[in-house]
Amino acid sequence: MSDTDTGTPPPAPFTRDDYAARMARAARTAAEAGLAGLVVMPGPDLAWLTGYLPTATTERLTLLVLDPDREPTLLVPALEQGDAAAAPGAGAVAIGGWKDGQDPYAAAAALLRPEGRYGISDSSWAQHLLGLQRALPGTAYAALSEALPMLRAVKDATELERLAAAGAAADAAYEDVLRVRFAGRRESEIAADLAALLLEHGHSQVDFTVVGSGPNGANPHHEAGERVIRDGDMVVLDFGGLKHGYGSDTTRTVHVGEPTAEERRVHDVVREAQQAGFEAVRPGVACQQVDRVARSVIDQAGYGEYFIHRTGHGIGVTTHEPPYLVEGEELPLVPGMCFSIEPGIYLPGRFGVRIEDIVVCTEDGGRRLNGTPHGMAVVA
Repeated sequence: MSDTDTGTPPPAPFTRDDYAARMARAARTAAEAGLAGLVVMPGPDLAWLTGYLPTATTERLTLLVLDPDREPTLLVPALEQGDAAAAPGAGAVAIGGWKDGQDPYAAAAALLRPEGRYGISDSSWAQHLLGLQRALPGTAYAALSEALPMLRAVKDATELERLAAAGAAADAAYEDVLRVRFAGRRESEIAADLAALLLEHGHSQVDFTVVGSGPNGANPHHEAGERVIRDGDMVVLDFGGLKHGYGSDTTRTVHVGEPTAEERRVHDVVREAQQAGFEAVRPGVACQQVDRVARSVIDQAGYGEYFIHRTGHGIGVTTHEPPYLVEGEELPLVPGMCFSIEPGIYLPGRFGVRIEDIVVCTEDGGRRLNGTPHGMAVVA
């Protein structure tokens, strides 16, 4: 099957060797960080490391243990061993099971060092962490995103290919939605149009479709509702999901009918801030510096108090992950890091403007994975 928007075949699936290399690198990086290993629960880290996607809502304990001196081991409920064995990376990991009625934490304890300090998935259930601590009171745990923030941050060429395809598909959805009528329709209807277009252009999953019209645009994460869009409204469109297992996320702000001079000015300021942030991207630059550069443009224009969120976030198998472009984050940019640059201005009770591209850090700067125009589109 080919991608619906390009006619090109989908990328080859990740192999057992790909997953084995990821697990080996993760275990080695954990040791370099002074950890005994990693405890990975259901969620994006487990999917990235093994290709196994169990339900994240199960109360039954499932975990992957990575130790630099031992074979990777995946512990699952016995009734799910067949599914685990069918995962793409299963051949690179030993799979153990526990049955209902047995103590899963005793089974997990046999895989851990009694006095070890482990990185543990941010998505872990509290009851599972507490169960491990009861079984092995000498162990300690650190959130994986803090202990190993670079674990998934630097993408290889195959991952970047998937991210580029997701970005191109989101661009195509945006170009198509500009042709629909906005005035007289509810935000929820435009959101439904965007979701359908993302799927039409090859997304397997739609994660969000923010449609903030008029005063609702001043809420950065407004959920599309029943407000009827009117002529004269500014409309923030922020949408994305997964294609080939990797995320898209882009924002453009359009106007229904001709904008006022003030609306154009605010949009121009955000566009200049987004461009400045992009031009600041290069290896070795601290994440916070990109935020500072973009924010300074908005500050100097007199709208600093109305830029109320960080400048960007990483993206990969999830649409939000490290690195974060925010004040206080001194982690340096590295070639292969992929993240959003999305400054905004939000005027309470009036309107908001945001412009967002996904950018990959290259050897000599940055490369956008979104290519739609940054100018304010006028829609009907």
